Amino acid sequence: MKSWSEFEGLYGLGNQGRELAGPNLVEAVFGFFANGGTSCHVVGTSGSDIDAYTAALAGLEKVPEVDIVAAPDLWKNESDAPAIARAIAGHCAQAGNRMALLHAKQGASPEDAAKTPGLFGLDETETQFTTVYYPWLNVPGVGGTARTVPPSGHMAGIWARTDAERGVFKAPANQDVRGALSIEKELTDAEQGPLNEAGVNCLRAFPGRGLLVWGARTLSINSDFKYLNVRRLVNFLTESIRTSTTWTSSEVNDDRLWAALRHSVTSFLTDQWKQGALQGRASDEAFYVICDQSNNTAESVKAGKVVVDFGVAPVRPAEFVHLGVTLAGRV
Repeated sequence: MKSWSEFEGLYGLGNQGRELAGPNLVEAVFGFFANGGTSCHVVGTSGSDIDAYTAALAGLEKVPEVDIVAAPDLWKNESDAPAIARAIAGHCAQAGNRMALLHAKQGASPEDAAKTPGLFGLDETETQFTTVYYPWLNVPGVGGTARTVPPSGHMAGIWARTDAERGVFKAPANQDVRGALSIEKELTDAEQGPLNEAGVNCLRAFPGRGLLVWGARTLSINSDFKYLNVRRLVNFLTESIRTSTTWTSSEVNDDRLWAALRHSVTSFLTDQWKQGALQGRASDEAFYVICDQSNNTAESVKAGKVVVDFGVAPVRPAEFVHLGVTLAGRV
């Protein structure tokens, strides 16, 4: 669906309809569009247990344009939440082109929120494709009844807004949260520190600045994929190159094909570098592309495979800026 009004019309959202759809889902979809989202897929579940979510995720496998998977009712059945989180993270990691956008449970203390990633029990690959946000948001409520809701829908909209305004390579942080009155728990810098270390992204309230997203990390401890925008950029580049080279199917697998692929991928990555997605004063500092006899061996050619290897130097967020001040006094 492309708008909030389309969602309302599809679900017939009078007061009763809102309750049947589930307040967290309704508020998440509203928050998504309120924060800049433009298109979403809503997949219903037959329940709040792991089997229901597994079936829903199977449906999403057939929707290639999905790049964010959120679960507003993740904690509805607390005992199943870790298994559901693992299923979503595993789905995203296997797809290789989408991210799990999860959240800590309602009312969690900063100490408990920092333990949330450990509860999920993800492997290293799954952590690269998973984010966690905290705390929940206080919103006016779609039907006029104020509620406290998970941040996942609003965050999905902020990701989409940042993509549209700056590009997928820009970290979706230091962004205002629209459609919310306040946050459930106002954090101090001291409380945020351990949350950062655990990979939990915080929402903060600052005087005169309103509600802001104050973090853009995955749950990974791998320095290459610790930052959300780096993981999403690699997802985007890989998927774009894969889909734009389907024309190679049934082409003669020889030097001419390899040269054409090198040119195509190099042109695409050069455009990304010019847009600011990659580091480097020159393009050869920003990326490399290999598609020749060195990675297309006789064995791989006989097997009908053509291999393109590329590496990139993605831009990373200035998460901490150190400022030094020297004061000169009179002698």
